[in-house]
Amino acid sequence: MPAPHLQSYKDRATKHSNPATRALLQCMEAKKSNLAVSVDVTTTKDFFDIIEVVAPYVCLIKTHIDILEDWNPGVTTRLQHLSREHNFLIFEDRKFADIGNTVALQYSNGLYKISSWAHIVNAHPIPGPSIITGLASVGMKLQEERGLLLLAEMSTRGALTTGSYTVDAVRMARAHRDFAYPGIENAVDEDFLILAPGVGLDAKGDTMGQQYRTPTEVVTQCGCDVIIVGRGIIGTGHNIDAEKVKEQARRYQTAGWEAYEKRIVKNQLQGE
Repeated sequence: MPAPHLQSYKDRATKHSNPATRALLQCMEAKKSNLAVSVDVTTTKDFFDIIEVVAPYVCLIKTHIDILEDWNPGVTTRLQHLSREHNFLIFEDRKFADIGNTVALQYSNGLYKISSWAHIVNAHPIPGPSIITGLASVGMKLQEERGLLLLAEMSTRGALTTGSYTVDAVRMARAHRDFAYPGIENAVDEDFLILAPGVGLDAKGDTMGQQYRTPTEVVTQCGCDVIIVGRGIIGTGHNIDAEKVKEQARRYQTAGWEAYEKRIVKNQLQGE
């Protein structure tokens, strides 16, 4: 049998015990999209102007809900409605990093009540396995698709997520497959869903250490599953030009899907 990353999203969806992973793979296959858009803006107007334009082209919307200066509970209600209407999942880029009891409270309570609306969240493995059990104690009790992306690697220059740190993060995720999976590229021999930030078709980096790679590099060559794109689609995130954002979303959706199809064709040719 071919390595998991050489199998189709459809086939992989049937084998996953993680409900959020299964739902995302099914969404990707249905929409022919492996594009996630990072909506890092500070006003709800810009937030929804972007989401309503890109929604038909994405499998995932990535949020930083705590940077919205005019947030109110209606924001997440509306976001959930758009998720159902346009068939995409929601990824809150919260990056939990505390002990199990604390992250369980941060996930389920407080101002944002993240567990009630985000299909996927992420966390740093720094505290050890208790961070997974803490979040799972909330997420796995819900009658919804919930999953955790454990940050085994990061895309910024000079990141400390290397060596034994990365190895231990993968080990932790492997022990909790029904809820967690590691964000790491060299885990392609195991069927973990791999989300790749720092994807760009034009720029190669920014002034704050972010490094960009093309969809072909991350999907075809490195075996990643989802491309996460922010500024390459939304620009500065202010005074949204809907037609330009739509054009870029279509462009990245096409590039991401073509990179995936090349990967699958490679598997088919190897099998002949």
